[in-house]
Amino acid sequence: MQIKSLKNDEYPPSEDTFFMADNIQNEKGNFALDIGSGSGYLTKLLSENFSFVVGTDINYKVLKQPTYKTKNLICCNGSDALNVKFDLIVCNLPYLATDEILDIATDGGAEGLEIPLKIIKSAIPCLNTSGKFLFVTSSLSNYQALIDATKKEGLTAKVIAKKKLFFEELIIIEAKK
Repeated sequence: MQIKSLKNDEYPPSEDTFFMADNIQNEKGNFALDIGSGSGYLTKLLSENFSFVVGTDINYKVLKQPTYKTKNLICCNGSDALNVKFDLIVCNLPYLATDEILDIATDGGAEGLEIPLKIIKSAIPCLNTSGKFLFVTSSLSNYQALIDATKKEGLTAKVIAKKKLFFEELIIIEAKK
C-alpha cells in the first residue's frame, strides 16, 4: 500500500502501524474492527480480506476525510457504540506513558495503561467467542501490567511479535476469550 499525504489531525502510519499491518495481512474472516483507525491504513488493509470492516476513531475530523478511504467509519470512544461481534479486532493503542493526555493518538496515561485499558474493556463485548484481539504496545509502557490487566478482564493474552527499534521495542499482544 502506498503512503499518501495526510490531512487534518491524522496520526500518520509509522513503524507501529506497519508492524501491525505485517502481522494481520494474512488474517481472513467475516467481520473485522479497527479501533482508532486514524488515517484508515489498517482499516483499508482489513477490507481486503474481510467481508465487513468497521473503523472507529474518537477524532471526527479524521473520520470525515481519511487518507485511506473505506466504508463504515464510526466516531466513538473505543468500540462503545458498537453491538456487533467481530472475528478480528485490531488496535494501534495510544501506549506512551504520560502524566496527562495531551495527544489522544499516542498518549496512554499512567504507565501507558490508562487509555489502553479503557479501549480493551470496550472491545471485549464486541469480540466473537472464537475471535482474537491484536493490539500494539511498547517497551516504553508497562506492557506486562497491560497483559496482566487484560487477563483480569477474562481474556487470555500473550505476546505474539516483537520488533526492536532504536529507542523502543514494539510488541503485539494477542487476546482471546
